[in-house]
Amino acid sequence: MICSMAQRTSATGAASASWEIIAATKKPKIMEVGLTQNAATAGVYGLGRPAAIGITPTSPQTWLDEQDGNDGTCNTKSALAWGTGPTVPANFFRRISCAATIGVGVVWTFPRGLGLPTSGILSLIIWIIATAPVCDVWGVADE
Repeated sequence: MICSMAQRTSATGAASASWEIIAATKKPKIMEVGLTQNAATAGVYGLGRPAAIGITPTSPQTWLDEQDGNDGTCNTKSALAWGTGPTVPANFFRRISCAATIGVGVVWTFPRGLGLPTSGILSLIIWIIATAPVCDVWGVADE
């Protein structure tokens, strides 16, 4: 089943998580992650697995089934805020520096899927490396 989600981030401060992808009960393969800036502010971002996952995510959203909607409920979730946020990844799978332009962004693809173990073990985050604007973010997963 192919699942996806698009959200608008709220974090803008340097050295903070802006979006976390969380596996619930299945082990999804993340096929694509993207972001576009929503203001004319330069930003630097990294995509990686946090050293520690977010604790008590605020209103996590369940991803949407891209098929006909009758195949079941997606298990992948995402969060924009937490009681305790995810920590910085030791290394990043991808990084990007964006100019101070509305709409600039990136689509990161993983042709074989970036593995994500079930929740409580690891997650995947977009980390703000340097101050950034609010962004529109999205992801696609194969469950």
